[in-house]
Amino acid sequence: MTDRSEVPEFNPQGPQLVYLALADHIEGRIRAGELQPGARLPPERDLATEYGVAYLTVRRGAEVLRERGLIITVHGRGTYVADPVPDKATEQPQE
Repeated sequence: MTDRSEVPEFNPQGPQLVYLALADHIEGRIRAGELQPGARLPPERDLATEYGVAYLTVRRGAEVLRERGLIITVHGRGTYVADPVPDKATEQPQE
């Protein structure tokens, strides 16, 4: 069961950079349990359509999520939610 109250609103028109807003929204979905550890994420082009953003925006957001340790990408296989999902307290600070 997911708790949508934990998932931040995705607002591409807000003051935040779109790729960071996308990364924060997907992180919220992961932490709320909507995206389970080990689950395969949709392809980047499908996520771009879902969120109404450019493909390269999704690619850059995925890069941020990889840096946060929340997803892993296996070349030729896809992108998956990290298992286990790291705690927020153990993540590396963004520079």
